[in-house]
Amino acid sequence: MLVALMTTFQASRKEPLALLLERIHDAFRDAGHPEPFLRFTCSDAPLPDSTSIVDRVLKRYPQLERFAITATPLPDGLAIRVLTNRPGSPAEGESPEFATLRAIAEGVPRSFPFHNVAVRFESPIFGEALPLGLAAAGMAAGVAVGDAWWVNGRMRSLSALAVVDADPKATSLPPLPAPVASILAACGKARSVVQLPQSNPPSEAPATPQASLNIQAADAIVRDYRARLDEIAGLAALPHDLPPAEEARRNTRLGETTGPKKPILARAFKPLGYDCLAGRGTFTLRRRTPANLTVEINIDVGTWSRSISATFHVLGLNFNAALPLPVSKRAIGTLQYPIGDAERWRRIVENLAAFTRELDRGFVPAIEAAAGSSPDWYRPES
Repeated sequence: MLVALMTTFQASRKEPLALLLERIHDAFRDAGHPEPFLRFTCSDAPLPDSTSIVDRVLKRYPQLERFAITATPLPDGLAIRVLTNRPGSPAEGESPEFATLRAIAEGVPRSFPFHNVAVRFESPIFGEALPLGLAAAGMAAGVAVGDAWWVNGRMRSLSALAVVDADPKATSLPPLPAPVASILAACGKARSVVQLPQSNPPSEAPATPQASLNIQAADAIVRDYRARLDEIAGLAALPHDLPPAEEARRNTRLGETTGPKKPILARAFKPLGYDCLAGRGTFTLRRRTPANLTVEINIDVGTWSRSISATFHVLGLNFNAALPLPVSKRAIGTLQYPIGDAERWRRIVENLAAFTRELDRGFVPAIEAAAGSSPDWYRPES
Protein backbone atom coordinates (compact mmCIF):
# COMPACT_ATOMS: atom_id res chain seq x y z
CA MET A 1 0.00 0.00 0.00
CA LEU A 2 1.45 3.34 -1.06
CA VAL A 3 1.23 6.07 1.56
CA ALA A 4 2.26 9.62 0.72
CA LEU A 5 3.47 11.60 3.73
CA MET A 6 2.90 15.33 3.33
CA THR A 7 5.01 17.20 5.89
CA THR A 8 4.49 20.92 6.41
CA PHE A 9 7.31 22.84 8.08
CA GLN A 10 7.47 26.15 9.87
CA ALA A 11 8.64 28.76 7.36
CA SER A 12 9.61 32.26 8.37
CA ARG A 13 9.29 35.23 6.04
CA LYS A 14 12.28 36.71 7.87
CA GLU A 15 14.61 34.14 6.29
CA PRO A 16 15.70 35.42 2.86
CA LEU A 17 14.28 33.24 0.11
CA ALA A 18 17.73 32.69 -1.43
CA LEU A 19 19.10 31.36 1.87
CA LEU A 20 16.15 29.00 2.27
CA LEU A 21 16.68 27.58 -1.22
CA GLU A 22 20.39 27.23 -0.55
CA ARG A 23 19.71 25.41 2.72
CA ILE A 24 17.51 22.85 0.97
CA HIS A 25 19.95 22.47 -1.94
CA ASP A 26 22.84 21.90 0.48
CA ALA A 27 20.78 19.28 2.34
CA PHE A 28 20.44 17.24 -0.87
CA ARG A 29 24.19 17.51 -1.46
CA ASP A 30 25.00 16.48 2.12
CA ALA A 31 22.65 13.48 1.75
CA GLY A 32 24.59 12.30 -1.31
CA HIS A 33 22.11 13.54 -3.94
CA PRO A 34 23.61 16.86 -5.10
CA GLU A 35 21.51 17.49 -8.19
CA PRO A 36 17.77 17.22 -7.61
CA PHE A 37 15.53 18.20 -10.49
CA LEU A 38 14.39 21.82 -10.03
CA ARG A 39 10.79 22.43 -11.03
CA PHE A 40 9.97 26.11 -10.75
CA THR A 41 7.47 28.86 -11.50
CA CYS A 42 7.91 32.64 -11.21
CA SER A 43 4.82 34.58 -12.25
CA ASP A 44 3.67 38.16 -12.65
CA ALA A 45 0.63 39.56 -10.86
CA PRO A 46 -2.73 39.20 -12.67
CA LEU A 47 -3.26 42.97 -12.59
CA PRO A 48 -3.87 45.36 -15.49
CA ASP A 49 -1.09 47.75 -16.50
CA SER A 50 1.41 46.17 -14.09
CA THR A 51 5.12 46.03 -14.85
CA SER A 52 6.28 42.57 -15.91
CA ILE A 53 8.80 41.23 -13.42
CA VAL A 54 9.42 38.31 -15.79
CA ASP A 55 10.61 40.70 -18.49
CA ARG A 56 12.79 42.47 -15.94
CA VAL A 57 14.45 39.15 -15.03
CA LEU A 58 14.96 38.24 -18.69
CA LYS A 59 16.90 41.44 -19.29
CA ARG A 60 19.37 40.34 -16.63
CA TYR A 61 19.25 36.59 -17.38
CA PRO A 62 18.45 36.22 -21.10
CA GLN A 63 19.38 32.53 -20.97
CA LEU A 64 16.01 31.93 -19.26
CA GLU A 65 14.04 33.04 -22.32
CA ARG A 66 13.24 29.41 -23.18
CA PHE A 67 11.27 29.13 -19.90
CA ALA A 68 9.06 32.18 -20.60
CA ILE A 69 5.40 31.79 -21.49
CA THR A 70 2.24 33.88 -21.45
CA ALA A 71 -0.57 32.17 -19.56
CA THR A 72 -4.10 32.84 -18.29
CA PRO A 73 -4.24 31.10 -14.89
CA LEU A 74 -7.88 32.03 -14.17
CA PRO A 75 -10.93 31.61 -16.43
CA ASP A 76 -11.65 34.95 -18.12
CA GLY A 77 -8.65 36.37 -16.26
CA LEU A 78 -5.79 38.50 -17.46
CA ALA A 79 -2.88 36.96 -19.35
CA ILE A 80 0.35 37.08 -17.36
CA ARG A 81 4.01 36.40 -18.03
CA VAL A 82 5.46 33.30 -16.38
CA LEU A 83 8.87 31.66 -16.11
CA THR A 84 8.42 27.93 -15.67
CA ASN A 85 9.46 24.44 -16.71
CA ARG A 86 6.09 22.94 -15.85
CA PRO A 87 3.75 21.48 -18.51
CA GLY A 88 3.02 24.07 -21.18
CA SER A 89 6.52 25.53 -21.16
CA PRO A 90 8.79 25.15 -24.22
CA ALA A 91 11.42 24.00 -21.71
CA GLU A 92 9.18 21.54 -19.89
CA GLY A 93 11.28 18.96 -18.07
CA GLU A 94 14.49 20.98 -18.40
CA SER A 95 16.08 21.84 -15.06
CA PRO A 96 17.61 25.33 -14.73
CA GLU A 97 20.93 25.95 -13.02
CA PHE A 98 20.52 26.31 -9.28
CA ALA A 99 22.93 29.26 -9.19
CA THR A 100 20.62 31.21 -11.50
CA LEU A 101 17.52 30.43 -9.45
CA ARG A 102 19.34 31.42 -6.29
CA ALA A 103 20.42 34.72 -7.85
CA ILE A 104 16.82 35.50 -8.81
CA ALA A 105 15.65 34.58 -5.30
CA GLU A 106 18.09 37.12 -3.88
CA GLY A 107 16.03 39.80 -5.61
CA VAL A 108 12.70 38.64 -4.13
CA PRO A 109 10.74 40.63 -3.11
CA ARG A 110 12.51 43.98 -3.67
CA SER A 111 14.19 43.84 -7.08
CA PHE A 112 11.97 41.01 -8.37
CA PRO A 113 8.59 41.28 -6.59
CA PHE A 114 7.00 38.30 -8.31
CA HIS A 115 3.37 37.62 -7.47
CA ASN A 116 4.27 33.98 -6.93
CA VAL A 117 7.49 31.95 -6.71
CA ALA A 118 7.44 28.16 -6.39
CA VAL A 119 10.47 25.87 -6.44
CA ARG A 120 10.32 22.11 -5.97
CA PHE A 121 13.40 19.94 -5.42
CA GLU A 122 12.47 16.55 -6.90
CA SER A 123 14.36 13.30 -6.48
CA PRO A 124 13.46 9.60 -6.84
CA ILE A 125 14.76 9.00 -3.30
CA PHE A 126 11.45 10.49 -2.09
CA GLY A 127 9.49 7.84 -3.99
CA GLU A 128 8.85 7.46 -7.70
CA ALA A 129 5.25 6.18 -7.62
CA LEU A 130 2.60 8.52 -6.22
CA PRO A 131 -0.95 7.68 -5.15
CA LEU A 132 -3.18 8.34 -8.15
CA GLY A 133 -4.96 11.39 -6.77
CA LEU A 134 -1.70 13.21 -6.07
CA ALA A 135 -0.24 12.34 -9.46
CA ALA A 136 -3.39 13.62 -11.17
CA ALA A 137 -3.06 16.89 -9.23
CA GLY A 138 0.41 17.43 -10.68
CA MET A 139 2.24 16.80 -7.42
CA ALA A 140 5.63 15.12 -7.19
CA ALA A 141 7.79 13.74 -4.42
CA GLY A 142 10.41 16.09 -3.03
CA VAL A 143 10.67 19.40 -1.15
CA ALA A 144 8.56 22.41 -2.18
CA VAL A 145 9.24 26.07 -1.35
CA GLY A 146 6.70 28.81 -1.98
CA ASP A 147 6.77 32.59 -1.67
CA ALA A 148 3.79 34.69 -2.76
CA TRP A 149 1.87 37.88 -2.16
CA TRP A 150 -1.09 37.69 0.18
CA VAL A 151 -3.41 40.25 1.75
CA ASN A 152 -1.06 40.85 4.67
CA GLY A 153 2.23 40.73 2.74
CA ARG A 154 4.43 37.87 1.57
CA MET A 155 3.39 34.33 2.43
CA ARG A 156 6.11 31.68 2.79
CA SER A 157 5.60 27.91 2.67
CA LEU A 158 7.85 24.87 3.01
CA SER A 159 6.66 21.29 2.61
CA ALA A 160 7.86 17.84 1.60
CA LEU A 161 6.17 14.86 0.00
CA ALA A 162 7.63 11.38 0.45
CA VAL A 163 6.12 7.99 -0.38
CA VAL A 164 6.49 4.76 1.59
CA ASP A 165 5.19 1.26 0.90
CA ALA A 166 3.23 0.32 4.02
CA ASP A 167 1.91 -3.00 5.27
CA PRO A 168 -1.76 -2.63 6.33
CA LYS A 169 -1.20 -5.30 8.99
CA ALA A 170 1.81 -3.55 10.54
CA THR A 171 1.54 -1.45 13.68
CA SER A 172 3.68 1.37 12.30
CA LEU A 173 4.80 2.87 9.00
CA PRO A 174 8.22 1.92 7.61
CA PRO A 175 10.95 4.50 8.27
CA LEU A 176 11.89 6.98 5.59
CA PRO A 177 15.18 6.29 3.76
CA ALA A 178 18.13 7.81 5.61
CA PRO A 179 18.86 10.45 2.90
CA VAL A 180 15.23 11.59 2.96
CA ALA A 181 15.20 11.78 6.76
CA SER A 182 18.39 13.84 6.64
CA ILE A 183 16.91 16.30 4.13
CA LEU A 184 13.70 16.66 6.13
CA ALA A 185 15.71 17.34 9.28
CA ALA A 186 17.41 20.22 7.46
CA CYS A 187 13.99 21.68 6.63
CA GLY A 188 13.44 22.54 10.28
CA LYS A 189 10.55 21.97 12.66
CA ALA A 190 7.58 20.08 11.24
CA ARG A 191 4.15 21.59 11.89
CA SER A 192 2.14 18.62 10.63
CA VAL A 193 2.35 15.31 8.80
CA VAL A 194 -0.65 14.14 6.78
CA GLN A 195 -1.00 10.54 5.57
CA LEU A 196 -2.47 10.12 2.09
CA PRO A 197 -2.86 6.39 1.38
CA GLN A 198 -3.79 4.46 -1.72
CA SER A 199 -4.76 0.84 -1.36
CA ASN A 200 -3.23 -0.25 -4.66
CA PRO A 201 -0.39 1.06 -6.85
CA PRO A 202 -1.50 2.12 -10.35
CA SER A 203 -0.11 -1.09 -11.88
CA GLU A 204 -2.11 -3.38 -9.61
CA ALA A 205 -5.74 -4.40 -9.58
CA PRO A 206 -8.26 -2.05 -7.97
CA ALA A 207 -9.39 -2.50 -4.39
CA THR A 208 -11.36 -5.65 -3.65
CA PRO A 209 -15.10 -5.66 -4.38
CA GLN A 210 -15.71 -6.18 -0.66
CA ALA A 211 -13.81 -2.99 0.19
CA SER A 212 -15.91 -1.07 -2.33
CA LEU A 213 -19.08 -2.55 -0.85
CA ASN A 214 -17.96 -1.46 2.62
CA ILE A 215 -17.52 2.14 1.48
CA GLN A 216 -20.89 2.06 -0.30
CA ALA A 217 -22.54 0.81 2.89
CA ALA A 218 -20.94 3.64 4.87
CA ASP A 219 -22.15 6.16 2.26
CA ALA A 220 -25.69 4.82 2.62
CA ILE A 221 -25.52 5.34 6.39
CA VAL A 222 -24.37 8.94 5.89
CA ARG A 223 -27.26 9.64 3.50
CA ASP A 224 -29.72 8.12 5.95
CA TYR A 225 -28.48 10.23 8.86
CA ARG A 226 -28.42 13.42 6.79
CA ALA A 227 -32.06 12.83 5.85
CA ARG A 228 -32.98 12.26 9.52
CA LEU A 229 -31.13 15.11 11.24
CA ASP A 230 -34.37 16.47 12.69
CA GLU A 231 -35.16 13.05 14.18
CA ILE A 232 -31.59 12.66 15.48
CA ALA A 233 -31.83 16.06 17.17
CA GLY A 234 -34.93 14.81 18.98
CA LEU A 235 -33.16 11.63 20.11
CA ALA A 236 -30.23 13.73 21.33
CA ALA A 237 -32.50 15.62 23.75
CA LEU A 238 -30.66 18.91 23.21
CA PRO A 239 -30.69 20.81 26.51
CA HIS A 240 -31.31 24.25 24.95
CA ASP A 241 -33.99 25.29 22.44
CA LEU A 242 -31.92 27.89 20.62
CA PRO A 243 -33.83 30.05 18.08
CA PRO A 244 -33.27 30.00 14.31
CA ALA A 245 -30.12 31.73 13.14
CA GLU A 246 -31.86 34.85 11.79
CA GLU A 247 -33.69 35.43 15.08
CA ALA A 248 -30.48 34.87 17.03
CA ARG A 249 -28.70 37.35 14.76
CA ARG A 250 -31.34 40.02 15.44
CA ASN A 251 -30.95 39.47 19.18
CA THR A 252 -27.14 39.74 19.11
CA ARG A 253 -25.86 43.13 20.21
CA LEU A 254 -23.05 44.73 18.24
CA GLY A 255 -19.70 44.21 19.94
CA GLU A 256 -20.87 41.34 22.15
CA THR A 257 -17.93 39.25 23.38
CA THR A 258 -17.81 35.58 24.26
CA GLY A 259 -14.65 35.37 26.30
CA PRO A 260 -12.39 32.28 26.20
CA LYS A 261 -14.07 29.55 24.16
CA LYS A 262 -11.77 26.56 24.65
CA PRO A 263 -12.41 25.96 28.40
CA ILE A 264 -16.13 25.51 27.78
CA LEU A 265 -15.48 23.16 24.84
CA ALA A 266 -12.99 21.09 26.82
CA ARG A 267 -15.33 20.85 29.80
CA ALA A 268 -18.19 19.58 27.61
CA PHE A 269 -16.25 17.18 25.38
CA LYS A 270 -13.52 15.75 27.60
CA PRO A 271 -16.01 13.43 29.36
CA LEU A 272 -16.91 12.09 25.89
CA GLY A 273 -13.27 11.17 25.25
CA TYR A 274 -12.36 14.04 22.92
CA ASP A 275 -9.15 16.05 22.88
CA CYS A 276 -9.54 19.74 22.09
CA LEU A 277 -7.04 21.51 19.82
CA ALA A 278 -7.29 25.24 19.17
CA GLY A 279 -6.36 26.86 15.87
CA ARG A 280 -6.80 30.33 14.44
CA GLY A 281 -10.55 30.79 14.50
CA THR A 282 -11.03 27.02 14.68
CA PHE A 283 -11.22 24.14 17.14
CA THR A 284 -10.69 20.44 16.44
CA LEU A 285 -12.14 17.81 18.76
CA ARG A 286 -10.81 14.32 18.19
CA ARG A 287 -10.88 10.76 19.52
CA ARG A 288 -9.97 7.26 18.29
CA THR A 289 -12.29 4.25 18.14
CA PRO A 290 -11.34 0.63 18.97
CA ALA A 291 -11.25 -0.08 15.20
CA ASN A 292 -8.62 2.66 14.65
CA LEU A 293 -11.08 5.08 13.09
CA THR A 294 -10.75 8.77 13.91
CA VAL A 295 -13.81 10.70 15.04
CA GLU A 296 -13.24 14.40 14.45
CA ILE A 297 -15.37 17.49 14.99
CA ASN A 298 -14.30 20.61 13.11
CA ILE A 299 -15.61 23.85 14.58
CA ASP A 300 -15.10 27.16 12.83
CA VAL A 301 -15.82 30.21 14.99
CA GLY A 302 -14.49 32.75 12.47
CA THR A 303 -11.93 35.48 13.02
CA TRP A 304 -14.33 38.32 12.21
CA SER A 305 -17.77 36.83 11.48
CA ARG A 306 -18.32 35.67 15.10
CA SER A 307 -20.46 32.81 13.80
CA ILE A 308 -20.09 29.08 14.29
CA SER A 309 -20.26 26.17 11.87
CA ALA A 310 -19.49 22.57 12.84
CA THR A 311 -19.06 19.24 11.04
CA PHE A 312 -18.78 15.71 12.41
CA HIS A 313 -16.43 13.25 10.68
CA VAL A 314 -15.63 9.55 10.99
CA LEU A 315 -12.34 9.05 9.15
CA GLY A 316 -10.85 5.74 8.09
CA LEU A 317 -8.65 4.36 5.36
CA ASN A 318 -9.92 5.86 2.08
CA PHE A 319 -13.20 7.21 3.46
CA ASN A 320 -14.61 10.22 5.29
CA ALA A 321 -18.15 9.91 6.64
CA ALA A 322 -19.24 13.50 7.33
CA LEU A 323 -22.36 15.08 8.78
CA PRO A 324 -23.27 18.69 9.56
CA LEU A 325 -23.46 19.28 13.31
CA PRO A 326 -26.34 21.68 14.04
CA VAL A 327 -26.35 23.84 17.16
CA SER A 328 -30.12 23.56 17.57
CA LYS A 329 -33.08 21.64 16.19
CA ARG A 330 -34.42 24.95 14.87
CA ALA A 331 -31.09 25.70 13.18
CA ILE A 332 -30.80 22.52 11.09
CA GLY A 333 -29.68 23.51 7.60
CA THR A 334 -28.03 26.72 8.83
CA LEU A 335 -24.45 27.09 7.65
CA GLN A 336 -23.42 29.69 10.25
CA TYR A 337 -24.96 30.52 13.61
CA PRO A 338 -24.18 33.76 15.52
CA ILE A 339 -22.22 33.05 18.69
CA GLY A 340 -23.29 36.07 20.70
CA ASP A 341 -22.29 36.34 24.35
CA ALA A 342 -20.68 33.85 26.74
CA GLU A 343 -24.04 32.46 27.86
CA ARG A 344 -25.13 31.65 24.32
CA TRP A 345 -21.73 30.08 23.61
CA ARG A 346 -22.19 27.82 26.63
CA ARG A 347 -25.61 26.74 25.37
CA ILE A 348 -24.29 26.16 21.84
CA VAL A 349 -21.48 23.96 23.15
CA GLU A 350 -23.79 21.95 25.41
CA ASN A 351 -26.11 21.32 22.44
CA LEU A 352 -23.18 20.23 20.26
CA ALA A 353 -22.03 17.85 23.00
CA ALA A 354 -25.51 16.33 23.29
CA PHE A 355 -25.75 15.86 19.51
CA THR A 356 -22.27 14.33 19.50
CA ARG A 357 -23.23 11.93 22.28
CA GLU A 358 -26.12 10.66 20.15
CA LEU A 359 -23.90 10.28 17.05
CA ASP A 360 -21.30 8.43 19.12
CA ARG A 361 -24.06 6.09 20.26
CA GLY A 362 -25.51 5.30 16.82
CA PHE A 363 -23.73 6.79 13.83
CA VAL A 364 -20.13 5.94 14.74
CA PRO A 365 -20.75 2.23 15.52
CA ALA A 366 -22.80 1.90 12.32
CA ILE A 367 -19.97 3.36 10.21
CA GLU A 368 -17.44 1.21 12.05
CA ALA A 369 -19.45 -1.94 11.36
CA ALA A 370 -19.96 -1.08 7.69
CA ALA A 371 -16.49 0.17 6.76
CA GLY A 372 -14.37 -2.05 8.99
CA SER A 373 -11.16 -1.20 10.79
CA SER A 374 -8.17 0.83 9.61
CA PRO A 375 -4.47 -0.05 10.06
CA ASP A 376 -2.94 0.71 13.45
CA TRP A 377 -0.58 3.24 11.86
CA TYR A 378 -3.26 5.21 10.03
CA ARG A 379 -3.65 8.75 11.37
CA PRO A 380 -5.62 11.00 8.97
CA GLU A 381 -5.28 13.98 11.27
CA SER A 382 -2.55 16.51 10.58
